Amino acid sequence: MATKDPTAVERANLLNMAKLSIKGLIESALSFGRTLDSDYPPLQQFFVVMEHCLKHGLKVRKSFLSYNKTIWGPLELVEKLYPEAEEIGASVRDLPGLKTPLGRARAWLRLALMQKKMADYLRCLIIQRDLLSEFYEYHALMMEEEGAVIVGLLVGLNVIDANLCVKGEDLDSQVGVIDFSMYLKNEEDIGNKERNVQIAAILDQKNYVEELNRQLNSTVSSLHSRVDSLEKSNTKLIEELAIAKNNIIKLQEENHQLRSENKLILMKTQQHLEVTKVDVETELQTYKHSRQGLDEMYNEARRQLRDESQLRQDVENELAVQVSMKHEIELAMKLLEKDIHEKQDTLIGLRQQLEEVKAINIEMYQKLQGSEADLKEKNEIIARLEEKTNKITAAMRQLEQRLQQAEKAQMDTEDEDKKYLQECQSKFDSLQKQISQKEKQLVQLETDLKIEKEWRQTLQEDLQKEKDTLSHLRNETQQIISLKKEFLHLQDENHQLKKIYHEQEQALQELGNKLSESKLKIEDIKEANKALQGLVWLKDKEATHCKLCEKEFSLSKRKHHCRNCGEIFCNACSDNELPLPSSPKPVRVCDSCHALLIQRCSSNLP
Repeated sequence: MATKDPTAVERANLLNMAKLSIKGLIESALSFGRTLDSDYPPLQQFFVVMEHCLKHGLKVRKSFLSYNKTIWGPLELVEKLYPEAEEIGASVRDLPGLKTPLGRARAWLRLALMQKKMADYLRCLIIQRDLLSEFYEYHALMMEEEGAVIVGLLVGLNVIDANLCVKGEDLDSQVGVIDFSMYLKNEEDIGNKERNVQIAAILDQKNYVEELNRQLNSTVSSLHSRVDSLEKSNTKLIEELAIAKNNIIKLQEENHQLRSENKLILMKTQQHLEVTKVDVETELQTYKHSRQGLDEMYNEARRQLRDESQLRQDVENELAVQVSMKHEIELAMKLLEKDIHEKQDTLIGLRQQLEEVKAINIEMYQKLQGSEADLKEKNEIIARLEEKTNKITAAMRQLEQRLQQAEKAQMDTEDEDKKYLQECQSKFDSLQKQISQKEKQLVQLETDLKIEKEWRQTLQEDLQKEKDTLSHLRNETQQIISLKKEFLHLQDENHQLKKIYHEQEQALQELGNKLSESKLKIEDIKEANKALQGLVWLKDKEATHCKLCEKEFSLSKRKHHCRNCGEIFCNACSDNELPLPSSPKPVRVCDSCHALLIQRCSSNLP
C-alpha cells in the first residue's frame, strides 16, 4: 500500500470540514429566517474552521521573545491588493479591546462576512501566490487548489445577513476548537431542531412587530418636527413678502422719476451730438487719409523684410551644406591615408583601395564644381540684398517726411482747438461736456502718433539688424573663400598622393613579374631549404635594413635570403646565382658569399 502525503490528507480534511460548515450555516440560516447574531453556534463553528484553514502551512516567524504564527500578516496584504478592504483594516486597528494579531484577524473575518465580500478578498490573496509564499509553506492549503475551492464555496455566504457585535467580544482569548457533534445527526437533535425552529419563528414575529413599532414612532416624531419647521418658515415668508411689496412700490416711484429725467437728458444730448458729429467726421477723414498712406508703407517694408529673411535662411543653409562638405572631405582624406597604410600589406587590397580612391576623387571634383556655383549664387544674393537695403533707406526717408507733415498738421489742429475752446467757454457753458469728449479724441490721436513713432524706431532697429546680417554674410563669404583655398590645397595634396599611387602600382607590377618568375623557382628553393636545414635563417620581421648597403626595405626594395649564409639582403646585393654543394642547380647568393665561393673554387683549381 502506498502511503499518502500527510499534508495532502490535512488539506482534504480541512476542505471537507469547510464544505460541511458552509453548507450547514447556509441551510440553518435560511431555515432560521432572520439576521444571524454572534452567539449563533453554526456561525461560531464556521469562523473556527476558517481560522484552521488560514493557519494551515503558516511559516513560523522568529521574534526576540517568542515564535509568532498568526494569520493577520496575510490578511493585511488584502488592503494593498483590494483598495475597498482599507476600511476593514482601519476599523479593525481602531477597535480598543484587541491586543493580539489573532484577535485582529478574527475581527477582520467577522467584518468581511458582514460586508459579504469575504470571497472577493480571499480570491485576491490566492491569485498573488508570490506574495503568499512569504507567509505560507509551499504545501499550505492557501497555496494549493483546495484554497481556490474554499473561496468558491464562500460565495454562497452572500445570501446570509449577519449582524455581529465585534466591540464587546473577547476575540484575543477565544479557543478555536471544532465541534464535530454539530455535523453528526441524531434523533434527539432532529427533535430539538424542530423545537428550535418553532421558537425561532415566534421570536422572529416578535422582533418584526417591535421593529415596526419603532419605525412608526420614529416616523411620527419626524413628521412633528417637519410641521414645526414648516410653520416657522411660513411666518418668515409672510414677513418677507410684506417687506418686498413696500420695496417694489418705492422702486416704481423712483423709476418714474428717473424716466422723466432721462427723457430731458436725451433731448439735450441729441442737440449737442448733432453739432459735434460734423466736426468729428471731418477730423476722422483727415486722420484716415494719413493713416492709409502709413499702413501701405509699413506693409511694403514688412514684405521686403520677409523676403530678405528668407534669403538669409537660404544662405545659412548653403553655408551649413558647405561646412558638412568640408567635414566629408576631411574624413575622405583620413580614409585615404588609412587605405595607403593598409595597401602596403597585400596586392589585392591595394588594387581595391585604389579603385575606391579614384571614385572619391571624382566625387570631390563634382563637389568642387557645385561649391563654385554656390559661391556665384551667394554673391548674386548679396548684391540683391544691398539693392533692397538702399530701397528701404529711401522708403524710411519718405516716411520721415510724412511724419513731419503729420506733426505740423497736428500743431495746426491744436491751435484751432484752443481757439474753439475759448470761444465755447465764453458763449456756451452747456458745451463743456462735448469739449471734454473732443479732448479725449485728441489724446487718442496723440497716442496713435506715438505708436507710429515707435513703429518708425522699430523699423530703424530692423534696418540696423539687417546691416549687421549683411556684414555677417560678408564675413561668411570671406570664410568661404578661405575654405576654397584650403580645398585647392587639398587638391594639390591629392595629386601628390596620386603620383605616389602610380609609383606604387609600377612597383607592384614589377613585383608581380618577379613573383611569376619565383613560382618557377619554388622547387629549387624547397631543395635548397632541405640542404640548409642546419643554417640559421633570419626572420623577415627581424630584418629592416640590408646587411651590405644598409638601406631600409620597402615595396620597391624587397627582402631576399642568401641560400649560403641565411642572412637577408636587398635585390641589388643578392642578384648572384651559384650552384651549392646542397643543390646542384644555381641558387640566389649574396655578394660576399659569391666572392668567397669564387675564391674557394679558384684555389681548388690546379
